[in-house]
Amino acid sequence: MLVWGNVKYCRSFVHCYHLCSVQATFFVVHVCGAVLTFGMGSLYMFVQTILSYQMQPKIHGKQVFWIRLLVVIWCGVSAFSMLTCSSLLYSGNFGKDIIQKLHWNPEDRGYVLHMITTAAEWSMSFSFFGFFLTYIRDFQKISLRVEANLHGLTLYDTAPCPVNNERTRLLSRDL
Repeated sequence: MLVWGNVKYCRSFVHCYHLCSVQATFFVVHVCGAVLTFGMGSLYMFVQTILSYQMQPKIHGKQVFWIRLLVVIWCGVSAFSMLTCSSLLYSGNFGKDIIQKLHWNPEDRGYVLHMITTAAEWSMSFSFFGFFLTYIRDFQKISLRVEANLHGLTLYDTAPCPVNNERTRLLSRDL
């Protein structure tokens, strides 16, 4: 168990390193990933909120719709502030090497915009988490059942198997 803990610990450092290198080295990939994650996630939240509005009298109450609407507004405000501040930050007024910058100091140019962008990004992430928490009551109303049908004694059998009950031998027909 300790070995797996150490492996997971080392693996987390490798992932953190790769996240930093993608942000600094492949800025376009970083931005595309952020747009796909936050853009498509925001679109999904918006569509689900519209569906919640249309389902509110029959499926769930008005509270679910209003909570989801507030979380979508929170997400929208976070996205707007993140996009505005990051556009200003990367406009070129604060230096050319700002894309590669990993460590910021309070006296650096653009520090305040960077902090606002970072806080807005985290706020948007928490709004996603909060939105998905609103599904708890919906998923409590769903139950799933799995039925397994064995059509042969092995995976390679093509002939039908006369399985009468669970006590039928699984390895061979001859036993």
